[in-house]
Amino acid sequence: MGRAREPGPTKLFMSLIVKEEDILHQGIQDLQKDFGEIDFISQRISFNFTQYYTKEIGENLFRHFITFKQLISRDSLPGIKLATNRLEEKYAATGKNRRINIDPGYLCMEHVILATTKAYTHRPYLSKGIYADMTLIYRNKSFQPLDWTYPDYRQEETLQLFNRFRKGYMENLKEGEDHSC
Repeated sequence: MGRAREPGPTKLFMSLIVKEEDILHQGIQDLQKDFGEIDFISQRISFNFTQYYTKEIGENLFRHFITFKQLISRDSLPGIKLATNRLEEKYAATGKNRRINIDPGYLCMEHVILATTKAYTHRPYLSKGIYADMTLIYRNKSFQPLDWTYPDYRQEETLQLFNRFRKGYMENLKEGEDHSC
């Protein structure tokens, strides 16, 4: 018989997709207030993989990935997603169009999970109307995409970035970083 035990803490990351630099900076400030110190901000990455956000946010979009120093419990992901949705609403332009897309997720030793409000066959329900989207798995010394992984998360640059996040996460665990959230 297996013994039930709580899983270890995870590394919180977010993808921010925007058009306006000032909205990005304001969003980062609010995220830091809500979730603590940011320990990594990626370089600006052109976001041209889909037209999904064009109608709402505009053209010539870019993305930054950020990670947070404080580790989180896996159970906190639904609440984090709801909080980032509220921030998206806060920055919405007149007429309700978003000006920033904030996608939170967590990384642990074995996989990368995104939080989503959209149900699908590969997205188990968590709570509060939020689903888990397993996006990458760690195999053969690197994160690997799955059949349903979004094209932008399949890019070699993105895989390398998440491998880097994993190394930082391992250091956090070794240092015994505070995991309370």
